[in-house]
Amino acid sequence: MTNIVFHGAVAMFALLLCASAQAQIYRCTDANGRPLYTDVKVGKCQLIDTGYSSPPAASAPIPAPRSSGGSGSASAPAPAAASTPSSFPRVDNVVQRARDDERREILGDELRIEERKLLDLKKVFNNGEPERQGNERNYAKYQERVVTMRDEISRTERNIEALRREIGNIR
Repeated sequence: MTNIVFHGAVAMFALLLCASAQAQIYRCTDANGRPLYTDVKVGKCQLIDTGYSSPPAASAPIPAPRSSGGSGSASAPAPAAASTPSSFPRVDNVVQRARDDERREILGDELRIEERKLLDLKKVFNNGEPERQGNERNYAKYQERVVTMRDEISRTERNIEALRREIGNIR
């Protein structure tokens, strides 16, 4: 019984997530008495109020921007790229600055960790000749570890570059 309730709850949750795309959701009961959720009314079904309205009707297509070359109609200025809608939540400058400072601090911590990791990797790497381990009697195994170490150093260097770029992008 709990399995049926669980599947019904999962189905209901999934349909509620999709409710913005579907205007109406019905709760029906199948032949075995299990709940069935659908967007099509079949027999005796109850309409479920999802709290969502129908999706807006499709509007006219947006015309492509006109190219400035060739036609000679340079009288109309190009429209603004993408403006923020007026209903979009705004953040106060003080709050944004605090968020940026926190982000800079977190990225700085990550950068220090990656730089420390790089120093340790390079120390063990020993300019391409790391000390052989006891299980590396086979030279191919040793070479495989050296290649892996080289890849790890390269990946860490790329991480450091990316972190520095991100820190530089913070206002």
